[in-house]
Amino acid sequence: MKFARTLQAHCEGILNGYDHPFSTGPLGGTNSKIKLLQRQAYGYRDLPFFKLTLLPRHHTPHAFVG
Repeated sequence: MKFARTLQAHCEGILNGYDHPFSTGPLGGTNSKIKLLQRQAYGYRDLPFFKLTLLPRHHTPHAFVG
């Protein structure tokens, strides 16, 4: 009964997932690359230098936001 109530409460979101399928895989891969670079770049003095090392490693057609 509890499972049925949970499905009923989230029914709209579940069905929207079938109507509008998308994957967060590329985003997860980009985040993994950034975290790896952060571990390798421990000790960099400033954020602008970190960005300069990050941008050449990003080879996807998507742009960074923010």
